[in-house]
Amino acid sequence: MITSRERLSTTLNHKTPDRVCVDFGSTPVTGIAVTMVSKLRKAILGEKDYRVKVIEPYQMLGEVDDLLAEALGIDVQGVIPPGTLFGFENKDWKPFTLFDGTEVLVPGAFNITPDGKGGWFIHPEGDTSVPPSGHMPKDGFYFDAINRQQPIREEMLDPADNLEEFGPLSQKDLDHFASEAKRMAGKNKGAVLTVPGTAFGDIALVSATWLKKVKGIRDVEEWYVSTTSRRDYVYKVFEGQCKIALKNLEQLAKAIGDGVQAAFTTGADFGTQRGLFISPKTYRELYKPFHLQVNNFIHQHTGWKTFMHSCGAIVELIPDFIEAGFDILNPVQCSAVNMDPLRLKKEFGKDITFWGGGVDTQKTLPYGTPKEVYEEVRSRISLFNEGGGFVFNSVHNVQANVPLENLLAMFEAVRDSAKG
Repeated sequence: MITSRERLSTTLNHKTPDRVCVDFGSTPVTGIAVTMVSKLRKAILGEKDYRVKVIEPYQMLGEVDDLLAEALGIDVQGVIPPGTLFGFENKDWKPFTLFDGTEVLVPGAFNITPDGKGGWFIHPEGDTSVPPSGHMPKDGFYFDAINRQQPIREEMLDPADNLEEFGPLSQKDLDHFASEAKRMAGKNKGAVLTVPGTAFGDIALVSATWLKKVKGIRDVEEWYVSTTSRRDYVYKVFEGQCKIALKNLEQLAKAIGDGVQAAFTTGADFGTQRGLFISPKTYRELYKPFHLQVNNFIHQHTGWKTFMHSCGAIVELIPDFIEAGFDILNPVQCSAVNMDPLRLKKEFGKDITFWGGGVDTQKTLPYGTPKEVYEEVRSRISLFNEGGGFVFNSVHNVQANVPLENLLAMFEAVRDSAKG
């Protein structure tokens, strides 16, 4: 029997593995809500009092540790930055209880204040003396970024203001990445590096929830408008960001070597349910030049495959993504317009690995029956895994409102697919 590490390598080289390669928890876009991780542990491992760690507090994603990964047949784990999207590190764990009663562990600097309506504010770097950067409404499951946009004066706009969160990686950061990659290799696990600073225009990052004070363009709507109305400004931001990112990638390549097999570089969404956010022309002029630089560097200096995330109906851009050097596409939103899985596999399956698309997280997984979940999972694996080039994951993160029996049906279908 081959190892998980070998299984991922086989898959990424578009060869048929012994069974489908599985990922849950390796990146911020392939995770499971902490509530559901807790329920899985209780159902599968019988751990009634176990508190799951919240390793990504923005989306409240739970840690899928070695024990649970082994029980679920998960092959891939993540090499993630030490800091969270609220600017504090995953350490000094303390108990916390969610609105739904789930008892978890959160980082020591996970500090909340009341919003006056039963909800919670969370603060950058855990500093409650500064305005909050995130908000979870009462009975919510994750945080939304708070719009902290300062008044914009066109004559005062400086691209450097949107670069303040980027900079050279410290030796401490490099040591962290190297240590985690070595740990994954030692366990013979497939490993994905989340690369800091290479996600050009990722709207989840534009608001910079980890900074105590923001400058530049930080409002979501304003940023999207700026890609057209302030094209030169955004391009200069990307230029500066890319320059820093390439220097950091040089250091990461030296520190990590072949410790990981893939690098998650961008989570910028280019699609909606019905079509593209932007025109192909805008992608080619504004984003593609920088994607090319990053991907070319990675391919020239490492053996890593490059991993991109984009939701929505993006079939029109997939040829450009391939030309830009991306090896992996996630999450494969098959429910979006023209994202038919058969068409995707037929047209692009030889050129790109589909990472996700295993089950619909908007309808089937939360609202279908266990039988419907099981059948959809078996169908997607049968289609996508033929000839390799497919890592099983749901369409984006598993949310907190999924019936446990549906989640169990999903993993049952994955296991059964290995039997033929």
